[in-house]
Amino acid sequence: MPNDAPAADRVSFVTIDEGRHGQRLDNFLFTHLKGVPKSRIYRIIRSGEVRVNKGRAKQTTRLATGDVVRIPPIRTSESDAPPKVSDGLTERLSRACVYEDANLFIFNKPAGLAVHGGSGVSLGLIEALRVIYPQERELELVHRLDRDTSGLIMVARRRSFLRKLQRLMQSGKVEKRYWLICQGFKGNERTMEAPLLKMQNGNERIVRVSREGKPSVTHFRMIERLRDAQLVEALLETGRTHQIRVHSQFGGFPLLGDDKYGTVKGAALLEQIGRRRLCLHARSLTFPHPDTGKPISVTAPLDEDFDAILAALRKKKD
Repeated sequence: MPNDAPAADRVSFVTIDEGRHGQRLDNFLFTHLKGVPKSRIYRIIRSGEVRVNKGRAKQTTRLATGDVVRIPPIRTSESDAPPKVSDGLTERLSRACVYEDANLFIFNKPAGLAVHGGSGVSLGLIEALRVIYPQERELELVHRLDRDTSGLIMVARRRSFLRKLQRLMQSGKVEKRYWLICQGFKGNERTMEAPLLKMQNGNERIVRVSREGKPSVTHFRMIERLRDAQLVEALLETGRTHQIRVHSQFGGFPLLGDDKYGTVKGAALLEQIGRRRLCLHARSLTFPHPDTGKPISVTAPLDEDFDAILAALRKKKD
């Protein structure tokens, strides 16, 4: 291929720097090929068009400093212009920042906002933040939240710091507590230890309790009994997809507003109140700062809808 060919028509080779060390191949390509659909990226990985050190690689391959990634010709015209972020979302996210230091942002994510684009979502939290903070060249999600879950999510400002936080999470030193509104919770405390398996049902991803699943543990504690529901705290011991939602369903106390794992009874109660949302909120994060060891503890206020649902259920109790 002539050297003056457009970049989209040339094979490119990218050498992984220290900041990308440990990153999954698919996540590296999502960032490097902004605007290219995820389905297309997975396709070029599966077909072997993407190579790491001249060899085929899986989407889960962890890259190391000095690795050379071969990227086939692929057009990224969608990424030439950054996605548009409305003034309303910009203001909302600016107000949603509840912690900031030189290496880390923590946001109180609104319910209904996906953490990243894809699967029919053109703009997620991370894409919006990269537009709002153009000077931040290395913003990366530290972990995930379901689209309909509100609350705390960490965003690393440096890739090297991202790895430190992920190691902290893997060692169980990041405490995540959630608040949820459910129906059917008995007693004051319960621990659900049930393996979870991700499954595909057509285009929908669902999670089920299964012996073939990954070990999963959630500790539940009653906060407040309401007339037709309960306000409960969940402490995660593991962090599987939909873990709290599926463990609550399996334990007989499904969440209000859960379109996948909830009940008709719960949906009817929310309709009666006149609010509609998944009643799950990432309430607090506690962890030692990876650089200083200083304890960091952050709490996210409830949003208007969650507060209104609680107020209505308390009123019914009175």
